[in-house]
Amino acid sequence: MVKFAGVALAASLVSLVRATATTAHTSVTLVFQNNLNASDDANHVGSLLLDPMRQSDAASACESFGESLLSSSTLKAHKTDFLQALSYNAFAGHASPVQLYYIDGGVAGVAETLGELTFQGFPFGNVELPVLCTQSSNQDQPGNAVATASNQISVTSNKNTFVGFRNQKSFRFLGIPYADPPKRFVNSNLFSKTGQTIQATAYGSQCSQSGGVGGEDCLFLNIQTPFIPKAGSISNLRPVMFWIHGGGFTGGTGADPGSDGGNLASREDIVTVTINYRLSTLGFLAIPGTNITGNFGIGDQINALQWTIENIAQFGGDPQKITINGESAGAGSVRVLLGSPPAIGKFQGAIAMSNLGGGVGLGLSSDYGTTYSSYLTVAGSYAIAGQNILQGVGCNQSSLEEQLACLDTTPANTIVSLDGGNTVARYVVQDGHFVNTENLDVVNRNGSAADVNVIFGVCANDGASFSTYPRTPVNSESEGIQASLGINAENAQKIIDSGLFPFFDSGNLTLDSFNVSQRVATDLQFRCVDQATMYAGAKSRAFKSTYSYQMQRTGAGYDPNGLGGPPVTPGFPNGNPNLPYFRLHGSDMPWVFGNLGTLRDADDLYSIQLESGYFAEFIKTGQPNPDTAYLKVRGYTKSLEAIEQTGPWEAVSGPTGPMRLMDYPSVKAEFQDLAQCAFLNYSISYYLDGGL
Repeated sequence: MVKFAGVALAASLVSLVRATATTAHTSVTLVFQNNLNASDDANHVGSLLLDPMRQSDAASACESFGESLLSSSTLKAHKTDFLQALSYNAFAGHASPVQLYYIDGGVAGVAETLGELTFQGFPFGNVELPVLCTQSSNQDQPGNAVATASNQISVTSNKNTFVGFRNQKSFRFLGIPYADPPKRFVNSNLFSKTGQTIQATAYGSQCSQSGGVGGEDCLFLNIQTPFIPKAGSISNLRPVMFWIHGGGFTGGTGADPGSDGGNLASREDIVTVTINYRLSTLGFLAIPGTNITGNFGIGDQINALQWTIENIAQFGGDPQKITINGESAGAGSVRVLLGSPPAIGKFQGAIAMSNLGGGVGLGLSSDYGTTYSSYLTVAGSYAIAGQNILQGVGCNQSSLEEQLACLDTTPANTIVSLDGGNTVARYVVQDGHFVNTENLDVVNRNGSAADVNVIFGVCANDGASFSTYPRTPVNSESEGIQASLGINAENAQKIIDSGLFPFFDSGNLTLDSFNVSQRVATDLQFRCVDQATMYAGAKSRAFKSTYSYQMQRTGAGYDPNGLGGPPVTPGFPNGNPNLPYFRLHGSDMPWVFGNLGTLRDADDLYSIQLESGYFAEFIKTGQPNPDTAYLKVRGYTKSLEAIEQTGPWEAVSGPTGPMRLMDYPSVKAEFQDLAQCAFLNYSISYYLDGGL
């Protein structure tokens, strides 16, 4: 219970309006009934919820956040939203089932059995009740609204003060330095300064990457949270999703709008953390016989995890309920962290979205996918790119010592922007500290892999983003496969003769042969290894539980071939998702984060609501099936209908799965393309058979 000491304290609260709001005297929850339909946001109003206090202090407490007591007319105008939000507040244990709240001119409550809000005058005795305040960062603001004098809020943690802000849906703390500015080719250290006031109202620099983008002082993270506890409190902390961006270990940023965590934090009442980490040669250069041992970007990720453990409680997150999640190279990072001794124990769950893993076979000219799950030696990494990098930046001295001294003074953007093949160090290596095995051990329950719950999954056509659409029309299926996959005629014919990759005749031979190629590439680089990983982890019990999925409905993704989305048809001006289209690499992120800006049909919205709910539940409880009572009290009726219709998402239990095909509704299925994977030498028992 919070008690305020009369007029003097009330005056001090009012004075905070002229400064930055704090949670020195009360926690604050941003209440917003988020349906994930961005076009509908303007029709919804949120509020700030404060701790129980006396009525005489309620108005001043709201004013300390630059707000006023919420009016009964606002509550009535948005009755359904507030009924669901306040009912959930009680369901989650943050209030009593018959809780009353101070509002402007009286109190309000929820008569859940009647589906009504109740209103009355102030209770006798000036009892302590939680307070509902207005939320003026509410209407007509985009997801990344800027900080203003009226919406800023500060949090103190580890002797530093962080000034963030709120928008319509969450409290946002951006550009927080989690490490000291790193020295080149040296492992980073946790942020060491104290007594600092850090303006966390804008993203920090992304890490240096091709095209002259970013800089070396780039180790920042971002937090989106629906709740900030009272200073010093560890009550009611929310589970945390820790996001690692993709980009081939050469690009990307934790500030990507597609992975903004505000919607997920708001709808599912969790805290999201997104991070930067060093990329490309600056993040992964490894040179044998020196102290440049690589994996600097992996070390950065682990430091960001450690900073999160030490600080996230002050931002409303539970440091004992952290799930790491990443896509593409971010998924590869998750795979690394699952087997990294310094990382094990720092997280309680893991999600890998479109993890690359395979690629050797059929005469492919590149084993690109393999390098994300099979870790090179330091010497092996250097043999591929080391001298090419030194020569490429003009460090042509006779001795390695002189070359490294030259490299140390070369501009960062020169190093990461070299042209030509094998001029970038992007490989995770066996450095003996962060990584000490060639592969993640999913066969032995011996502690070398984190004993946590895991989800691995793919987009249905991940490989379409890593196959080449022929520049000129082809004259045969074989010619098209050769051009798309970079293989010879003999291996292309093997694919055709197998009968496992059917040719669908649409009348466009180039497209149809590419469709065969992308299925091969999806199986070879993504699906087969990930399914084998989940099966091996389930059978060996290396992980607590394993879940598998495939995204059947997606939006725009990584599209180097310009394939586009579903065709426009009458009634579907943004494309008809019921017609065939490629579910490309990276196109699943809006379905996990709830960030799809343009809806093509109603099922787009319903599937986003459903699927983000699956992933959020996994973050909360270690399994992906939301409780039906939770869905009812939150008013998530479409998700409830789908789950009741199709049953639970079951853990992998055998060599055929099961897995989940994600759409609206999502359905139970067996592992996909098992015969195709066996043909490609990545059978479901690939790891159990020793990777043969």
